[in-house]
Amino acid sequence: MASAFKSALPSWIGVSIGPIIIAAALLGGFWVLSIPFVIWYVFPTLDAVLGKEQTNPAPSEKSMQLKWHRLNLLLWPILQFFILFGLIAFHKGLDLNGWELTGLFFFPGVMTGTIGINYAHELMHQPRRGDRWLADILMAMVLYSHFRSEHLLVHHRYVGTPRDAVTARYNENVHRFFIRVLKASYLSAFRAEAQRLTRQGLAWYDLKNPFWIYWLLQLLMLGFTYGLAGFWGFLLFAFQACIAIFHLELINYLEHYGLTRKYLGNGKYEAVQPHHSWNAEHRATNWLLINLQRHSDHHYKPARAYPLLHTYPKQLAPQLPYSYPIMGIIAVYPRLWRKFMNPKVKAWRAMHYPEISNWQPYNKGTNPPPN
Repeated sequence: MASAFKSALPSWIGVSIGPIIIAAALLGGFWVLSIPFVIWYVFPTLDAVLGKEQTNPAPSEKSMQLKWHRLNLLLWPILQFFILFGLIAFHKGLDLNGWELTGLFFFPGVMTGTIGINYAHELMHQPRRGDRWLADILMAMVLYSHFRSEHLLVHHRYVGTPRDAVTARYNENVHRFFIRVLKASYLSAFRAEAQRLTRQGLAWYDLKNPFWIYWLLQLLMLGFTYGLAGFWGFLLFAFQACIAIFHLELINYLEHYGLTRKYLGNGKYEAVQPHHSWNAEHRATNWLLINLQRHSDHHYKPARAYPLLHTYPKQLAPQLPYSYPIMGIIAVYPRLWRKFMNPKVKAWRAMHYPEISNWQPYNKGTNPPPN
C-alpha cells in the first residue's frame, strides 16, 4: 500500500496546476503568467536538473495496485470543471484588467489542453465505460469531443500513413498542420464512426453513433456557460477551448513529425513499431504528462496503463532532443524546427529504411508504389 502510494506521487504533479490557476486568479497582476512559466520553463529546468528516466517498470510492478495512479485521473475532471466554470462565473468579481483577464483565460486553456486532454486521452483508452464518460466530459470542456473517435479508430490504426490526418508530414510546419487537421480529423472521425455503424447494419444517424453524445455534451457546456456568465463568459469559454485545441494538436505534431510506416502495396502498411513515434525520456515532464512522452510504447502497446509504459534505446525509438515544452516552443518557429528536426528525420530514414530511395510520396502524404 505504502509503496504503491509512493510510486504514484510523481503522477499527481499535474493536479497541482489547478490550485496554481486559482491563486493566479486571486492575486492578479503578473501572477497570471504563472501557468506558462511553470509548464514552459520550470519543468524543462527540472528536466535539466533531474535528467532522464531510462529505466522501465520491473516485472513485479505490472501486478502492482495502480489505484493511486488511477485516482488522479478520476479526480481531475471534477477539479477542472470547478476551476474552469468558477473562473467564468466570477471573472467580473476578480478585479482584473483587460490583459490580466485575457491571460487568465489563455492559461486555463493551457491547463485544459496539456493536463485535461492528456488525462482524457488516458481515460478513453480504458475499458471501463465510466472512464470513457469522464474522457468525453473533459473533451466537451474544450469543444473537441470527436478526438476520442479520431484517436481510437483512426490515429492508432493509421498512424504514419496518409490516412492519419494527425501524422505531420515532413517539412509541414505546425501552423499549416493545425489548419489542415481541424477539418480533416473531424471528418475522418465522423467517417470512421459511420463506417463502424454500417458494418453493424445501422445508419450514421443511429443513436449508437457517439457523435450524438459529443454534440449533446458540447451544447450542455455552452448552454451552462451562457447561463453562468452570458455572452462574455461564452467568449471566454470558447477562447480557452481554442488554446486547448492548439496545444493538443501541437503535441500531435511533435509526436509523429516526418515518421512514416513502410508501404507494402495493395493499401497495406507494415505493423506499428516503436520507431514510428518520437520518444522523450525527460523525467520531470513525464511526471507532469503522466508518461505521454513515452509515446513509442503507447502506440506499440496501446492498452498499457501509463505507469507501465516503457522507454526504448535510440536504436529502437527515435528520441526528441528536448522535452515537449521546449520542442513545442521550437515548433512554432518553422525554420528553427526544420533545422532541429529534418536532419533527425533523415537519419531515422537511413537507419530504418535504407532500401527506400524515393521519399517524395511519403513527404506529400500519398501512397508510394511498393518497392
